[in-house]
Amino acid sequence: MGSPLLVATQWQSVPGSKTGILDDIPWRIPPYLKPGDTIGITCPAGFMELAELQPAIETMKGWGFNLRIGKTVGARDFIFGGTDAERLSDMQEMLDDPTIRAIMCARGGYGCVRIIDQLDFRNFIEKPKWIIGFSDITVLHAELNHRFHIASIHSKMCNSFPDHSQQAEKGQWESILSIQLALTGKPIEYPVIYDPANRRGLGQGILAGGNLKTIETLAGSASDLRTDGMILFLEDVGEYLYSIDRMFYNLKRTGKLDRLNGLLIGAFRVKPDDPGDEFGRSVYNIVLDQVAAYKYPVCFNFPVGHVKTNYALKCGVKHELNISSDRVVFKES
Repeated sequence: MGSPLLVATQWQSVPGSKTGILDDIPWRIPPYLKPGDTIGITCPAGFMELAELQPAIETMKGWGFNLRIGKTVGARDFIFGGTDAERLSDMQEMLDDPTIRAIMCARGGYGCVRIIDQLDFRNFIEKPKWIIGFSDITVLHAELNHRFHIASIHSKMCNSFPDHSQQAEKGQWESILSIQLALTGKPIEYPVIYDPANRRGLGQGILAGGNLKTIETLAGSASDLRTDGMILFLEDVGEYLYSIDRMFYNLKRTGKLDRLNGLLIGAFRVKPDDPGDEFGRSVYNIVLDQVAAYKYPVCFNFPVGHVKTNYALKCGVKHELNISSDRVVFKES
């Protein structure tokens, strides 16, 4: 695990896949946060009102952090948190501001891909900071991880903080607390329930992944996911089974399943088949069919995705996955 006392950028020397210009540079872990550091909150995708942020604001203040509320909070352009120009400006300001040590995306939805190519990461690369979120924020994770080899945090966002922690389900609240642990460099214990469909094995590698549909849409772009030697995690919501099957074929045909060191399958909230148009296969069938030719460990029902139990994961950080006959251990290595 990274030291909670780390205050300067940490470097990890991990060989790349030789498929891109940055593959030979080390992976970089932004400085971990300490009490008094500032977290910026912005809406690079969907809209969110300030009142909806209050549980997240109070919780993160309770962790000892200061908050900077972005101009896009409360802004709205139909489904977006402001116009493309407004969302771009707000995110750029937070990327460039040296007093902001982490950026929490208020919510997902859709919109990051509309601004990603206009963002200027030059100052960010010089002084990286944690970017936090999931779902549509997979675009940002892919950009940071695979263009610049800079780590980021895949986790719940402000719209998922419960109004009252005492009334939250155990997994929901522990998922929120895992964000604090990730930001401060503390170990996270992942309560993985063993699934008989798991495939045994031991693998180590940089962690990468996120929302499957978003990863599919990035194929062939500057933010395309490169997975050689990595542990890949995937989740999705609101997709038909045939669509999930098609997306896994995309992963296989683009080589993203070929040279993994491990695969984590998170929550897949599937859209029911239309009557008379049943696909006849489960997520288990789809995944196991596509990885049958490979030998790396595969874990089902990992606690990540569009569900209440959605633990923080450090993309771009080396992890170890160990699946035995009756348990799963997943940790930073």
